[in-house]
Amino acid sequence: MNVSLNSQGTSKKARAFDALTPDEIQKGVALLKPHIAEDATFISVCLEEPKKQAVQFSLKDEQFPRRLVFVGHDQTEAKVDGGFEAIVDLGNESVELVRIEVGQASINFRDVVSAFQITMADEGWQQAVNKRGVTNLELVHLEPWPAGGALHESIPSGHRAQRVIAFVKEDKTDNPYARPIQGLIAHVDLTDGKLAYLEDHGVVPLPPEGGRYDAASQPKLRETLKSIEISQPDGASFTVDGNYVEWEGFNFQLSMHPTNSLVLHNLCFRDGGENRLILHRAGLSEMVVPYGDIDPMHNWKHVFDAGELSMGTSPHELKLGCDCLGEIYYFSHHGVNWNGEVQTTENAICMHEEDYGLLWKHRDWVTQQTEVRRSRRLVISTIHTVGNYEYGFFWYLYLDGTVQMEVKLTGIVGVSAVESGAERPEFAPLIAPNLASPIHQHLFCFRLDFNIDGPKNTVLEVEAEPLPMDESNPNGTAFRSKVTALDSELDARRDCYPQRSRFWKVVNPNKKNRLGVPVAWKLLPSATPTLLADESSTFGKRAAFAKHNLWVTRFDEGAYNACGKFPNLQHEGGEGLPKWSAQDRNIENEDVVLWHTFGVTHSPRPEDWPVMPVEYCGFMLQPVGFFDRNPTLDVPPNQSCSSDEV
Repeated sequence: MNVSLNSQGTSKKARAFDALTPDEIQKGVALLKPHIAEDATFISVCLEEPKKQAVQFSLKDEQFPRRLVFVGHDQTEAKVDGGFEAIVDLGNESVELVRIEVGQASINFRDVVSAFQITMADEGWQQAVNKRGVTNLELVHLEPWPAGGALHESIPSGHRAQRVIAFVKEDKTDNPYARPIQGLIAHVDLTDGKLAYLEDHGVVPLPPEGGRYDAASQPKLRETLKSIEISQPDGASFTVDGNYVEWEGFNFQLSMHPTNSLVLHNLCFRDGGENRLILHRAGLSEMVVPYGDIDPMHNWKHVFDAGELSMGTSPHELKLGCDCLGEIYYFSHHGVNWNGEVQTTENAICMHEEDYGLLWKHRDWVTQQTEVRRSRRLVISTIHTVGNYEYGFFWYLYLDGTVQMEVKLTGIVGVSAVESGAERPEFAPLIAPNLASPIHQHLFCFRLDFNIDGPKNTVLEVEAEPLPMDESNPNGTAFRSKVTALDSELDARRDCYPQRSRFWKVVNPNKKNRLGVPVAWKLLPSATPTLLADESSTFGKRAAFAKHNLWVTRFDEGAYNACGKFPNLQHEGGEGLPKWSAQDRNIENEDVVLWHTFGVTHSPRPEDWPVMPVEYCGFMLQPVGFFDRNPTLDVPPNQSCSSDEV
């Protein structure tokens, strides 16, 4: 049985991170509008989260101030179009408006539409397209991109700008990415409302094949797959109150943030009579997609899908049986559209349980007695589309206390048209006749604000260290656990070392378990890349967070984004983690935040075309001495498994 349940309004009890309601957003917009230009564009709205100290130890059933953060832009007389950030207090009806001076407010729907309209109406661009044999402009698909950190010299500093590339469809329902218009890039000045410069590298014929992936376009569909139904006749094991969730010891609130996407707040575990805090806040901090191809169609691309495009403002409306399977609970999301109206996405966050195979098992070979338990996990997920790509963010909570983040990448890879004999497989492998896809990376930085049983924590680096063969190790087989304390912010710029099984452990030195050892959790990374661009390049400066897999900083209120709050058209870089960690503050027995960068380096293959099967990356968080023993001993066996049979 597949069941769909929905969140209804806000929590019955006022909690610190309650989701915004449509009424709150409408009131906030009304209070803000007298303070901004009549033609101002709204980009996002979110809750200004209460100060950490006020909610650090538990979820208190009390009224917290409701302060809304709006981001938008309007054109000033000086045409410096950085945008604004406004904090609207719904209680006292006050408005604090600040002009953005470092970077720009992120791109929104009206920017994209404006770039589309300006490009399509430009005579020079039309002539260039006609020269390539494209005469029906209704079949041209335009795709605006962030300008790449540097404006063309024809666009004045401070203006909002985008670069626009184009594709051709067979008809209105076609996959446009099969036929890219190679060599043509429009530099659009959104502030002045014109196509400032047309970059044309010459005509390349359109690839010959289409790329339809819809079911109706396939010659035949499989008839061998049988249906799978998930049944929970007694209902789900979780309980929900607004956006507050309890499941098998875990309890937390969740939210959708414009930049940070799906966020977990005050993640605790109820251990006996104590509700123990693990993470104050956990969510995406930033991500970057740098391209490695030297082709001028791609060599400037390094989009920050979170900070530049406010990915969290446009979650999918998830569908039962398609995106989620089983007994589902959905959370809707309320945001704001470009003109200040409430924008609601139903079913933006999906939550359900799923079986996860064996939890633990042992057969006593003497008595032939077997004990076996099945694992399950709570799944909290959301999916976003950014241009040609889809990103799914999946938080998993397990019965044994493990917390996992898994990013699922799918959608359609970036493409170039290439003439026969001009292929460059080391930069852009062929995926179809005369169609290449550039090598690129997807790098995600997650901010993990640990508070393990309190605010004072220390971070240790742990790895396996082989010992030299000597009298104490005559067989040369010995290795040990090497532990290094990370004592300052500069020392804590670290990278993965899978050959030594390196991980990082966050301990509370002020609380010991029954063995006299500090309670801890570990960050278990995967074998993951770092940014390949040169540190002195525009890519390297703007996406410096991706040069290391781990950063540890002292907690700063509101410091959520690894490359600064507004990275759109941020020329110099250096904001965010490089700036914060350069203070080199002590991080031993302090309120610390871990920043973990992970991802994939994608060398496309024909099997990724015309739509890409899901690729996975992520990390795990696991308790280490947080519990006194295996916390799943009390999980009952399934009815079909008795203690004397497998």
